[in-house]
Amino acid sequence: MLDIKFIREHAGEVRIAITNKGINLNLDELLAADMERSAAMRAIEDLNEAKNRLNDDMKSAKTPDERKAIIEKGKEIKEKQGDLEPKFRAADLKFQELMAKVPTIPSPDTPLGKSDEDNVEVFHWGEPRKFDFTPKDHIELGTSLDILDFEKGTKVGGFRGYYVKNDGVLLVMGIMMYALNKMVEKGYRPMIPPTLVKGFALFGSGYFKGLEYDPEVDEIYQIATSDKEASGEASRDKKFLVGTAEPSLLAYYSDEVLKEEDLPIKVCGYSQCYRSEIGSYGKDVKGMYRVHEFMKVEQVTIAPADIEAMNKLQDEMTAISGEMHEELGLPYRRLQICTGDMSAGKYRAFDLEAWLPGMNRWAETGSASSFADWQSRRLNVKYIDKNGDRKYAYLLNNTALPSPRIFIAILENYQTADGKIAVPEVLQKYVGKTVIG
Repeated sequence: MLDIKFIREHAGEVRIAITNKGINLNLDELLAADMERSAAMRAIEDLNEAKNRLNDDMKSAKTPDERKAIIEKGKEIKEKQGDLEPKFRAADLKFQELMAKVPTIPSPDTPLGKSDEDNVEVFHWGEPRKFDFTPKDHIELGTSLDILDFEKGTKVGGFRGYYVKNDGVLLVMGIMMYALNKMVEKGYRPMIPPTLVKGFALFGSGYFKGLEYDPEVDEIYQIATSDKEASGEASRDKKFLVGTAEPSLLAYYSDEVLKEEDLPIKVCGYSQCYRSEIGSYGKDVKGMYRVHEFMKVEQVTIAPADIEAMNKLQDEMTAISGEMHEELGLPYRRLQICTGDMSAGKYRAFDLEAWLPGMNRWAETGSASSFADWQSRRLNVKYIDKNGDRKYAYLLNNTALPSPRIFIAILENYQTADGKIAVPEVLQKYVGKTVIG
């Protein structure tokens, strides 16, 4: 969410961002709603001031007639307030709904484009392996090695359900432990955050397209069962499952006022992740490339309000993920995301993609995004700078490693002619063997 003053003063730039990001928002409607809301607020404030003056007048009134006149004026004010307050609430709601759609103006180096086809490759490491046999995909490999079971997964979990079994479990958990240890080595404080969260964490981090959860567009699972508070009363808070640790990690610092000398704050979170994948209906319906639940290690940074410093931190974060791909021996590329493929809040974004020989494609294995103060305004994350001023922090996130796609990449890149899987050297201490099969 942007500052309304900034929006008024930079309306032209905001309009361009709305167009380039493909946001369904009429900026003139927002500015008109702002004026209507402000006018209603001023009118209410004027009535409150008039009411306060009447209270003073009542104290100094000396006759019954003076007091009667004051009471009559008070009734008029109360009636006007009764008319104005619902109008203000309606105007404020419309304003907030439109404000939630306003995008961050993307970085100057963000490519212009309409879809993911316009993303630009900015870095490439390694070359796809040349096989002297026809490589299998992860579905055939996992099934034949008895480390994946999609049939039972669908029976028990439904569409996109799967079981990881036997040595596959050691490999998946090895990937997670390797990523977690790497993040700690790089100075990130580890957390296991909640995966069941209140709506404010998802709105604040931008996982709701609007003010409230919309099951038609938000790829989030809402929990139907009502919760109870410590008092035993039914909770009024709606609960949701996170699609990444990012919302939980950021919300940890919501309503906090940090100190500039403590920034940047770097944390990483290991979590189970849940995604409804409603926007990908009909895509990747087989295997575990696109699933409803998986594990991931996420990295989050809270930085001072400095664009140059934020860009440098983002480059460092993506470099860590790249380093892990290289240590795992996985050919990968880094794409800079174009305007039309960015969500509303992102200032600058990159994807990492690993090569999957069995599926014969590049596949996203992580994304890095910076938001400037778009998320921090929603979550109210501030810091006090060296001059004693309070500022909104700049927030960044990046995938360290996700379990399913890195798992796929290892199976397909490290397969042998006899259908076994060589375990990458950096994972062998976690898996306890050099070959699976």
